[in-house]
Amino acid sequence: MTNYILEMRDITKNFPGVKALDLVNFKVRRGEIHCLVGENGAGKSTLMKILSGIYSWGSYEGEIYCDGEPKKFSNIRESTETGIAIISQELAYVPEMTIFENIFLGHEIMKGRLIDRNEQIVQTRKLLKQVRLDINPTTKMSELRVGTQQLVEIAKTLSKNAKIIILDEPTSSLNEQESENLLSLLRELKSKGVTLIMISHRLKEVVSIADTITVLRDGMTVCSLDARGKKVNEFEIIKYMVGRDMKNIYPHRSPKELSEILFEVSDWSAYEQRKQKQVLKNLSMTVKKGEIVGIAGLMGAGRTEFALSLFGNVPRYRLTSGKVKLEGKDLTLKSPMDAIRAGIGYVTEDRKVNGLVLLQDVKFNITISNLSSLMKGVVINEQKEIITASNYQNDLAIKSTSIHQRVRNLSGGNQQKVSLAKLLFTNPKLLILDEPTRGIDVGAKYEIYSLMNQMVEQGMSIIMISSELLELIGMCDRLYVMSDGEFTGELGQEEFSEHGIMEMATNIRKEI
Repeated sequence: MTNYILEMRDITKNFPGVKALDLVNFKVRRGEIHCLVGENGAGKSTLMKILSGIYSWGSYEGEIYCDGEPKKFSNIRESTETGIAIISQELAYVPEMTIFENIFLGHEIMKGRLIDRNEQIVQTRKLLKQVRLDINPTTKMSELRVGTQQLVEIAKTLSKNAKIIILDEPTSSLNEQESENLLSLLRELKSKGVTLIMISHRLKEVVSIADTITVLRDGMTVCSLDARGKKVNEFEIIKYMVGRDMKNIYPHRSPKELSEILFEVSDWSAYEQRKQKQVLKNLSMTVKKGEIVGIAGLMGAGRTEFALSLFGNVPRYRLTSGKVKLEGKDLTLKSPMDAIRAGIGYVTEDRKVNGLVLLQDVKFNITISNLSSLMKGVVINEQKEIITASNYQNDLAIKSTSIHQRVRNLSGGNQQKVSLAKLLFTNPKLLILDEPTRGIDVGAKYEIYSLMNQMVEQGMSIIMISSELLELIGMCDRLYVMSDGEFTGELGQEEFSEHGIMEMATNIRKEI
């Protein structure tokens, strides 16, 4: 039996006007963790969609071999029957169905002509135990946190006796603690003989877990690095990914003495109507002009709730106390439009759902935030709209065929730039960035970081929320740490450390 459980040879895939994959070769050893990396648009997801049968045989050129046997998958079912399962970045589950119903959806356990619910629950308990979950199988998926949903999806693949599990950005929506738990589980599955292919932009995780690392660039295989014997570092991977050396992941910003307070929040408390819970408790913070202030914390700490409540989402988050000032003036923010008019912008963590209109073009998405400035009488001045969108496209280096290209066809990094442009068009004094680099590659991250530095150099202030501690440490002037709706610490640059931040995020008190 061949040592390679999977071989993909000379895979070529064309879309109208674009060659997504060009003679790609990809080989995976049996029982290894193989990481697939590359910039957005490099072809990683396309290659995995071919392997999982989403793109059927005949729509691409090349050959696939599993256990040395040629395979021509016409659909997902045929790939699944071979023992291949894919867990996409956007998890595929039915929210209002239970855990056990989701796990066995499409391959139910039957008793005669009826579904054997009791046996499905029994088997689900066993599967959940394999992924370290102690939870009732009759719980609805909508009631679970993202990290738990991710583990349920892995349990679902195990129920299909998958020999090869593909994970597309599995930790992109997880905090540090949940990510480490997931990586530990993957190591355990590997020890049991499961072969894992992981697509990830988090290079720190890649170097910590991979046996082999394959790099794609512009739809071509650049190299495969054996990480079992020789230690591979992040900068080596970045060099192959972007085609050049990047000595620093975070761009340099000259330190400045900052003293002028631009934004101030005091005793900010909020009650979330939907959860019937006090989610924010007596939060106070300041942001100086030209400063990047980070907010760290575990998932569920209240970071996004804080950002949304500041941005005027009062109907959802009922304020029970608190004041907010911008440039020394008291603000009353009853809606996002109030916040925008006051000079506060917010870039959502979920650009595809809440940040952009994917079916519309770049021009529409940039200018929709401030159409009143483009009005000529009662109609939009189209020429001014085109000039405005084109200027932002050039200034932010948004890579698109034109401002008329649909946003859904852009890479993640360029979608994020459009989100930024949309808010910059409102001329904010304070910009709140919620997970600004989630799901984008290292090259695009560097561009976003550089844009952030340009903004603060011009006098804007930024509140940055991120689940990546190294990102916060690399970009911020100061940090607030949240736990259970409260600030548990404030740190200056000289006090930054992963250990210290995590200690505050988990609200561990040192015994004196």
